[in-house]
Amino acid sequence: MGDTAVPQLWTGDLAGTLEFYKTLGYAVTHEQTRPYVYGAVEDHDCALHFVPAPRDSDVPAERAGCLVMVDDVANRHQAFTAALRTRYGKVPAKGLPRITRFRPGQTRFTVVDPAGNQLIYIQRDEPPKVEYGGSKELDGLAKVLDNARILRDFKVDYPAAFRVLEVGLGRFRAQAPRADVARALAALAELAVAQGESGRAEAFRAELRAMELSAAERAALAGELRAADDLTTWLSEIDGTFTPR
Repeated sequence: MGDTAVPQLWTGDLAGTLEFYKTLGYAVTHEQTRPYVYGAVEDHDCALHFVPAPRDSDVPAERAGCLVMVDDVANRHQAFTAALRTRYGKVPAKGLPRITRFRPGQTRFTVVDPAGNQLIYIQRDEPPKVEYGGSKELDGLAKVLDNARILRDFKVDYPAAFRVLEVGLGRFRAQAPRADVARALAALAELAVAQGESGRAEAFRAELRAMELSAAERAALAGELRAADDLTTWLSEIDGTFTPR
């Protein structure tokens, strides 16, 4: 067997941190407060250990934690979402703790625990070379959409993705293919929902409804056109009509 690296993550509240990971399905394998604080959890043969944050130092509220390579990242995200929704009454998508959303086709998502440690869960067979936007094979609005995708899905920078799309749509809308315009409007609606701007999201939805798209175009863009609605459902609080997907 090869070497195994076990990350030591910081915590200021060991009991609260361990309880959070128990919610995600991890088993607590060690917990002590004397003679020093130390804790550990494990799931799918992956161990995480926790130690107190250094004293007398500037500890950032959020910091890099570790990468967790998994066999089925979509199912893991679904399980985490259901568990967190049950515990908190809604998906914690902002603040601490939180989980980022997972769109069809993505290969990773991020969990930020109550202590601010960032854990990035990645599909084990993710392509070794990820195209980080700006493909030379694209131009105009198509290239803008590609850049916004990277900002949204990999950097999780929703404001930057929104700005890129808004500026790009204004610049290239007149000459862009109708399908790309629809994609940009759908992406803007979804990003507006992600940022809690329901009014702007509805304005983009209205533009989409007013577009003269053929049945074939709407079918081809179905997933993108309903992305804002899917995100609204994902973020919704528990009620009698919600069924985790």
